[in-house]
Amino acid sequence: MSAPELRLRSPSVALLNLPWDVPLESWDPATVPLRTLDVGPSRHLVRFVVADGVLWALKELPVRLAGKEYEALRRMETMGLPTVRAAGLVVRSVPEDSAVLVTRFLTGSWQYRRLFARLPPDRAAHRARLLDAMAGLLVELHRHGVFWGDCSLANTLFTRDGQALQAHLVDAETAESHPSLSDGQRQMDLDILVENVAAGLIDVAASLGRPPDIEPRLIAEALSVPARYQALWDALTAEPRFAFSDRYRVESRVRDLEELGFVVDEVSLVPDGEAVRLRVGVGDRRFHAQRLRELTGLDVGEGQARELLGDLQAHRGALSRTSGRAVSEDEAAPSWLHDVLTPGMRRAHAAVGHVGTAVQAYCDLLEVRWLLSEAAGHDVGTDAALQALAEKAPTDSAARALVADTRSDLPVVGSDPD
Repeated sequence: MSAPELRLRSPSVALLNLPWDVPLESWDPATVPLRTLDVGPSRHLVRFVVADGVLWALKELPVRLAGKEYEALRRMETMGLPTVRAAGLVVRSVPEDSAVLVTRFLTGSWQYRRLFARLPPDRAAHRARLLDAMAGLLVELHRHGVFWGDCSLANTLFTRDGQALQAHLVDAETAESHPSLSDGQRQMDLDILVENVAAGLIDVAASLGRPPDIEPRLIAEALSVPARYQALWDALTAEPRFAFSDRYRVESRVRDLEELGFVVDEVSLVPDGEAVRLRVGVGDRRFHAQRLRELTGLDVGEGQARELLGDLQAHRGALSRTSGRAVSEDEAAPSWLHDVLTPGMRRAHAAVGHVGTAVQAYCDLLEVRWLLSEAAGHDVGTDAALQALAEKAPTDSAARALVADTRSDLPVVGSDPD
């Protein structure tokens, strides 16, 4: 028997020492640090293993498909797209035409089945965040010329990002990269997404014993994805036409895109008869995250950065009132980081039993404080918000086991406009 061929981007000793010459189904949990995760159905065998303190996902599939998916994930990584990271490829001679794709498990992520199980059936706004995340992921893929071909909840992982969800592509077996996509290709991907999302939501609802009358609502919610997708696509690709004298509209367009979190790379005014057409080159969805990193060195999600920048602005306003002069963001950032954020994250993380990440716990604290203050008609302060945050944290052993099992930072609190 010939030795397997290994290509590992993280050549740790524990990862190298796994029994790669043995089929995944034969790996013995008594000798291999396997971990069981509820990831739902898959066309191929998927197993999870811990090596050097890192959780890895291993998928066994034919060599051609494994190589194609490995390269697709590598390309999407270079584009900065929200996908799992390809960590290696193992090609074996036994069984014939067998390979293992190695990906790094996305820390703090939730598979939709587990996420859906914790969403109250009568709170459609929670599911709306999930659908917004799916639509946003597809828009990002299409902007970069990626046709997914198998868009579904089962092929997606979700992470918390402030009070929003970020969707990440997991399965890239059918993904194709092109210089750009036609409207027909985009529509085909969107049709696949709607059908698969509807089927996925109904399947999970049935497995949870939800009443059958919820099915029409779930189908209607799945059918709302194209409108969510189109609204974001139009916001990014629209080319408004206006008189050359109305150049002030450029600033408004740029602000709208930045509010959505996108970095504006270039603005062009193209002559169109007696008017001009505005074209905006849009980069990654990291506008607020980049600004926060410039000010503080912190590297967080876009949604988290938006909330933290708001907190920084409040601190800046307090400093300006105290000093009797206008304090800049650059001046306020060091004291906010040292006196507000660092102790705030420590206290918030403790309040939720150190579930999830400290920065997400602090974002949840800000949200709780705002909600309580809105209800009271005045600022209730941090202590009251911390108490409310702690009361909503999972305290029973089953809930803690659930969170630990998925390394999740799913919200232990949250608002719902419904």
